[in-house]
Amino acid sequence: MNPTDKPTHALTQIQRWMQTAVMHPDGVVSGMDSDEARRHIDAGAANVEQVLTRSKALSAVDRLAIYGSAYFARLLECMRDEFPATTHCLGEETFDGFAAAYLQDYPSRSYTLCQLGTNFPRYLVESRPAREEGEPEVSWPEFLADLVRFEWTFSEVFDGPGLEGKEALGPAQVQAVPAERWPEARLVPSPCLRVLAFRFPVQEYHAAVRAGEKPGLPEPAETLLALTRRHYVVRHSILSGPEYQLLSALAAGQSVGAAIEQVAQTAGADLDPLAADLHQWFQRWAAAGYFERVELP
Repeated sequence: MNPTDKPTHALTQIQRWMQTAVMHPDGVVSGMDSDEARRHIDAGAANVEQVLTRSKALSAVDRLAIYGSAYFARLLECMRDEFPATTHCLGEETFDGFAAAYLQDYPSRSYTLCQLGTNFPRYLVESRPAREEGEPEVSWPEFLADLVRFEWTFSEVFDGPGLEGKEALGPAQVQAVPAERWPEARLVPSPCLRVLAFRFPVQEYHAAVRAGEKPGLPEPAETLLALTRRHYVVRHSILSGPEYQLLSALAAGQSVGAAIEQVAQTAGADLDPLAADLHQWFQRWAAAGYFERVELP
């Protein structure tokens, strides 16, 4: 554009048009030709020089493509940072291939890169290759999906709200509830509590990678976990089947009585060990800060 020419587009129009082109998952040419870009400025790849000038060495499209490439390179870098154990598992090149394909289906829509990997666990389930004849029911694609879900949940717990600066449910609150009202009581979970079921011991693999080790693919093993944050440190606990069932029910909002009855039905007639377990579980949950308070109807 000649310096003496009057600008034909407002700065905000150019910024939004350029952002749309640069962020388009199919590249800047598709971005410029998209309906969204044309709503800002009606100039596609064929007449882009109405908006951008060429340089001596590069066309206007090539100049814009530099920004597009840098944008997606930054997104891939963020994905590797968010999923270090998965990057270790696949290798950087293969991980980038998965991440690039994911960004095609789930392009970034948030103002913050903290949300970039939100749908990555879902994408891996949706894009799982068809099972081959004789392939085990649980194999490396399931491990990959579990590992990504664990890493994303770990990040959510680390970055999200917690109980720091607040009081967790303690003995005084517990003792204030009359014994006859406990069956109808509900426990309000800490905002950072997550109760999870995996098909592999992904927490061990994740911890090994964080420690600088080079773990191999583990054998399948049902793994039930409670994940939370205490004093700004993310922690996990391994749960038994009944403990997982009860904690899941309470975290989902069931009353104490209904949740215990559900677990008791699973346990059958063997209720004495369950009563002893309940006491230990509640003590451990209180110490770990799994719940904020008791609510009575």
